[in-house]
Amino acid sequence: MNRTTAPPPEPLASPRRARAGIALVFAVHGAVSGSFVTRIPWIHDRLDLSAGQLGLALVMPAVGSSLAMPLAGRFVHRYGGRAAVRGLIALWCLALALPALAPSLPVLCGVLLVYGATAGMADVAMNAQGVEIEERLGRSIMSGLHGMWSAGGLVASGFGILAAHLDLDARLQLAVTALVLLVLAQPVCRALPDLRAHEGAEEPPRFALPPRSSLVIGLVGFCAVFAEGASMDWSGIYLRDVTGASATVAAASYTAFSLTMAVSRLAGDAAIRRLGAVRTTRLGGAVATAGGLLVVAADSPALAIPGFALIGIGIAVIVPLAFAAAGRIGTNASQAIAGVATVTYTSGLVAPAVIGALAQATSLTVSFGLVTALTFALLLSAGALRLAERGSTAGTVTAPESAGSAGKDLSTR
Repeated sequence: MNRTTAPPPEPLASPRRARAGIALVFAVHGAVSGSFVTRIPWIHDRLDLSAGQLGLALVMPAVGSSLAMPLAGRFVHRYGGRAAVRGLIALWCLALALPALAPSLPVLCGVLLVYGATAGMADVAMNAQGVEIEERLGRSIMSGLHGMWSAGGLVASGFGILAAHLDLDARLQLAVTALVLLVLAQPVCRALPDLRAHEGAEEPPRFALPPRSSLVIGLVGFCAVFAEGASMDWSGIYLRDVTGASATVAAASYTAFSLTMAVSRLAGDAAIRRLGAVRTTRLGGAVATAGGLLVVAADSPALAIPGFALIGIGIAVIVPLAFAAAGRIGTNASQAIAGVATVTYTSGLVAPAVIGALAQATSLTVSFGLVTALTFALLLSAGALRLAERGSTAGTVTAPESAGSAGKDLSTR
């Protein structure tokens, strides 16, 4: 909120309870995603889809998410932050049951559009809450919140793998999981602060281009998510085809990379508080670049696996920091976060295709050369996240550097 036109926020009645509440919301959001991913093979077999048809269907969540994210700001403005998170996380949980019920490819595509739309809106609303709670606590918590998202996804994927091993019908499993997660999510929302727009604030538009300041921050997140998506989707194939890894080692690469990301995010707030957002981002970019160089140079799994691990460690905290910075620009945190999220998550939509096309034209090694270049770009663009340093060093506020020509004219709230 703009402090010149709105009263300062009320202190949290129970800071620990609010932090625990939003952390559990993040975990539930991740659990929905992790549950769905493990049952994709069941949906593939039930509808007898080709690889191309399945690929088309799996693009739909990203499309739905990108289209719907700007609407989250209107929900927060109209109903308040607590009610918006409660309603949107409920819709996201219930959407989990839909994909397994689809009787055909066209219906599946439509269902996954809805699934992605609810995911994106809930994502924006809960990140806006996370930024506000971080602001009031006066210390970094966003990395840990995203770590809880990763942890929730890992735990839920474990249950999904067990359900698949037991040959449970995915329609029943996802429906039960959706209800369980819905029941878990609703009570914890009571601990969240009831963010509301100040009196007389204009309602955000249904759709609007992200402001220039959001684009600059979003491009930092774009680089990180591109490296994340490329590593998650292609690390197994890279290990198998480039380094000659066994099928077992290649198959385990996704889980290992996800675990690395989760642990790094859970531990990331300590680094952010000590170093600040900008230096943490530059250090992360350096670590990820070293990992990318190791992957490109690898001729055996013993080199490639540590390389992918370093990429995961290096980029783990970048997206949480991008959202934290976005929440502190302009007069509407959820709208700014929606702009950054739209730019950032577009990377996840294009990364698999770009890596595949470049590999087809040249090689996977060249493709990961591009990934390495993007992680190096984090060192150069880290200054765009300077607003995320608020609360990262004893709760101090660091004013943004002026760089109007580069689009970094970020205003403090």
